[in-house]
Amino acid sequence: MNIYLESFGIFFKIGAFTIGGGYAMVPLIENEIVTKRKWIAQEDFIDLLAISQSAPGILAVNISIFIGYKLRGIRGSIVTALGTILPSFIIILAIALFFHNFKDNPIVERIFKGIRPAVVALIAAPTFTMGKSAKINLYNLWIPVVSALLIWLLGFSPIWIIIAAGVGGFLWGKFKSTKDKTGKI
Repeated sequence: MNIYLESFGIFFKIGAFTIGGGYAMVPLIENEIVTKRKWIAQEDFIDLLAISQSAPGILAVNISIFIGYKLRGIRGSIVTALGTILPSFIIILAIALFFHNFKDNPIVERIFKGIRPAVVALIAAPTFTMGKSAKINLYNLWIPVVSALLIWLLGFSPIWIIIAAGVGGFLWGKFKSTKDKTGKI
């Protein structure tokens, strides 16, 4: 099958049937692209995900663009981005046209209330999977915990956390390479 059509179909299907936004899509994208088709290595996927989270814009669109680009350059990124965007566009357009007819329906309200816990689970599951893939263990677990607490409790901007993590990672890499070359600190 043509990789452009296949990748468009994958991202269209994920975009159409995933509730909860970009983070809920991550495990589905990972399963299709990394596990089933092996188009991208797990380590590359984690790197693309980190870049997608750091880039401005919607996570689902960012990750689809980066994966498409990795697979087939600019054409691949356009195809995967359209596959991700079109279902939401079509669904939102349909809702905008017909929502006023059923917005006060108690059944619809109950459906949306029932979906909320599932969305939380869909977001939590890839967080743990990514933690394992990123080699987060008991020794470095403090980094995401402290980062989350600084953002949540003290109101730190995530931008400063990202910059600090980048500088810290760079310095740690320099320290490790110096230690590895000399055998000592």
